[in-house]
Amino acid sequence: MELRMSRKERDRLKVMDQLVKGRISQQQAAQWLALSVRQVRRLLRRYQAHGDAGLVHRLRGRPANNRIQPQVRECALELLRAKYADFGPTLASEHLAEDDALAVSRETVRGWMREAHLWAARRQGRPHRRRRPRRACLGELVQMDTSDHDWLEGRGERGVLITMIDDATGRKLQRFYGADTTASNMDLIGRWMQRHGRPLALYTDWAGHFKQTPKRGHQAAPGPTQIERALGELDIRLIAAHSPQAKGRVERSHGTDQDRLIKELRLAGIATLAAANEFLERVYLPRINAKFAVAPAGAADAHRSAAGYDLEAILSVQETRRVANDYTVAVDGVVWQIERGEIAGGLRGTRVIVERRLDGSLRLRWGDRYLRYHRVPTACPAGPAAVDKEAGATPGVGSAALRDGSLRSPSLRCAAPTPGVSPKPQHARKPSPDHPWKKGWKQRTFLLCRKPDIPTLR
Repeated sequence: MELRMSRKERDRLKVMDQLVKGRISQQQAAQWLALSVRQVRRLLRRYQAHGDAGLVHRLRGRPANNRIQPQVRECALELLRAKYADFGPTLASEHLAEDDALAVSRETVRGWMREAHLWAARRQGRPHRRRRPRRACLGELVQMDTSDHDWLEGRGERGVLITMIDDATGRKLQRFYGADTTASNMDLIGRWMQRHGRPLALYTDWAGHFKQTPKRGHQAAPGPTQIERALGELDIRLIAAHSPQAKGRVERSHGTDQDRLIKELRLAGIATLAAANEFLERVYLPRINAKFAVAPAGAADAHRSAAGYDLEAILSVQETRRVANDYTVAVDGVVWQIERGEIAGGLRGTRVIVERRLDGSLRLRWGDRYLRYHRVPTACPAGPAAVDKEAGATPGVGSAALRDGSLRSPSLRCAAPTPGVSPKPQHARKPSPDHPWKKGWKQRTFLLCRKPDIPTLR
């Protein structure tokens, strides 16, 4: 088999030719080739014995001694085509080692996937000119964002993944929700504080549940959102980024999750958001934090304790309502009667705080005091009807429901008519012929009796 010489071997041929002709010494040849004198002698003997072919590497054209067996390669290619066709080389090599007991390096898998047309080199985008350095300590800054993606690939309900990631360490906390709402974001913030404490700052975008955008032409600044109000009570600074690149750490985290997490969920056969959240807590988050989280530059923890804060009350949707003269409060068309024992001086006509909590309950707060109450039965507009029993509420606990990540109050429902029973006819009431309203307008008086007409005063 004819072998072509490399550039390095052709350079050696030129030096060996001058050495054979006696133009240079072995010491000088060793300096030119950056070899030892003993190695130059070995090359000289091979050159004299075999000519130019003696300078070609002995392993040229032969398989490597540490090569992977062909049957192992075929088995790996079958798995790559069947299970990991859309995986990247790094993630595919990890699963081949963990799930299929095939310890193959990342670059070897990359070469196999290129040969099988399962992977193509991606063109690198323009690098960022200036990257903000990480914060020094854990808890100084926590980034938060939502990724709306088909995470279950059509196997179940569609949801969003909300992510909180510490800027100093890259440690993440994630959870699936039905929608990106105020309640869902408050729930994840509460989970973070229960695990780590209160961070110094929260870095988000300009979504409507975080910040209200000032309207053009309005001099008055918009009021705080529910999340902005809750973070203010917890002494957490809210920072709104003006571009996705500003919170690039959580944005890059979405790219990693959309590549890794969606495939992990597919391999696990998960088809519900509840099962996906359990998989996040038990498998994915411990693995991803152990792999990608880094040690902070500072050893201190900037998180502050959440003890002493009523997180259930603070992380709730709060509105103000006026107490009517009969000590009732109307919330979304439902009337709630304050208990007699809760009535105190100054309560009537004042404002109370209605707390729609994340667990679905409703609270009435007057100052620092919570009021007990019950629901007032209300008839339907068409006539007296029974109110649905499911819409009732226990005293002191409202019946607002947490559905699809949003808080909604129940609506009154009228009882349906009984089948087979015709409604009672209502006869129209007609006035009698001598009714005062049926007489001419000239004869009408404010009294029901007749008086003589007195045209002049006497």
